[in-house]
Amino acid sequence: MKISTLCSCALLAFGLSALANASPKADIRQLEQEFNAAYAANDLDKYFGYYADDAILWFPEGRTDIPSYKKEWTEYIKGGAQIQSGTVSDMHVRFSPQGDTAIASYLFRVKTMAADKKVTDEVFQETDVWFKVAGGWKITHVHYAQPLPAAHK
Repeated sequence: MKISTLCSCALLAFGLSALANASPKADIRQLEQEFNAAYAANDLDKYFGYYADDAILWFPEGRTDIPSYKKEWTEYIKGGAQIQSGTVSDMHVRFSPQGDTAIASYLFRVKTMAADKKVTDEVFQETDVWFKVAGGWKITHVHYAQPLPAAHK
């Protein structure tokens, strides 16, 4: 009887521990899904709502800040361009020991139609750093880059 009670307690503790660790990861995965869906839907207000005001962004064109990016991206979309689709794959999520920082890295396939109707279909490597703040999780850093071509041997 004692052994079965101890085993039950151990399994319960293990299950609760797994749930505690799965929940923050599931939260970040859900936020990433919503964040990228807003981007793909050209929903600028919702998309920019995921960023911290002081976020730092590294794009293929260089480093920028939220006010500059928001102005540039809004003009681009309002000028007739649009994201046609965005698909996330190969997501990895890691947390700081304190649990207040999450790093999500993934591949992001994005189809974009420019104002001149030219369509591009590209894959990017993206890393988003999320900080847990009073209002919830916010993106504080993004690194968005095209993969380098494979080295020839």
